[in-house]
Amino acid sequence: MTARSNRSKSHQDPVEWLPLSADALCPYGAEWTATKFRWVLAVDEAERDRLLDIAAGCGGTDAELTPAP
Repeated sequence: MTARSNRSKSHQDPVEWLPLSADALCPYGAEWTATKFRWVLAVDEAERDRLLDIAAGCGGTDAELTPAP
């Protein structure tokens, strides 16, 4: 993600903002999910549904799911 893209995102979750590049969508969804898992962060229903929609179109996308210490 570029600095410009990150600034446009601000504090928005995947319901409110997604990367413009189709090539970035799957890695973005995977990393967002991995971060939520790592830090045991809550996910509301709309966010969960959006992440599942992203994942449905992302066969073979990997993310490292490491719990926080």
